[in-house]
Amino acid sequence: MHDQPAAIKDESAAHPIAASWRPILCKVVAAFVQGDYRLSRPITGVSPVGPELATQIEDYIAEYGETLVELPEETWETSCAQWMGSHWDVLVDLYTEGEGPSDLVLTGKVEATDGIVQFHVGLVYVP
Repeated sequence: MHDQPAAIKDESAAHPIAASWRPILCKVVAAFVQGDYRLSRPITGVSPVGPELATQIEDYIAEYGETLVELPEETWETSCAQWMGSHWDVLVDLYTEGEGPSDLVLTGKVEATDGIVQFHVGLVYVP
């Protein structure tokens, strides 16, 4: 069994997303799959999503024209996080029903205060 990736503070390169963050990110994407872009059922470790951002995410996924699916294990092979000095920028590769791995990504940032992780949802878009 290989070591689970940890959060790495390296401003010069991106690294795999920390294993401890993955369940949180899976819950966010699962909520989006169910059409809950506001995260109306709070997810521990995730900041609330405002109505404007929720609408942007919903519209972009609708415009993309594919049905989002929950994150498979393979997403962690290509998704990454990079330390930015005060937080990590996160890029999660999303999957759709028709394509499997899609061009869509979920962005956001992770802050850790006294070991408590907080994920702030960014955009869902094609980079």
